[in-house]
Amino acid sequence: MKNTFITISSAGPNRDPSKGTREQPFWDEHAAFIDELVGKGFIMMGGPLLDEAGLPRGALLIVNAENENEVREKLKNDPWFQRAILKLESVTRWEIFIDERR
Repeated sequence: MKNTFITISSAGPNRDPSKGTREQPFWDEHAAFIDELVGKGFIMMGGPLLDEAGLPRGALLIVNAENENEVREKLKNDPWFQRAILKLESVTRWEIFIDERR
């Protein structure tokens, strides 16, 4: 049975703070990787987390997986994690009580 998980990532040491999300190194490879996981139904929602100035400080993903191990295994091949543009901080199972979309 699939569960819902939330992943939180922070800006990694190789993220360029002077550039926007789509201007970061390896953006095209990262976007293609994420798009593939969306197409497979693994990623449901996601995007950058912004600070008060509107600058990215990390990212959040909502994913479907059997367990935390599966989440970590699938995300470890993201070019941004591999190249320290992002750093995976946490993977937490989320029990949804309210979902206006349903």
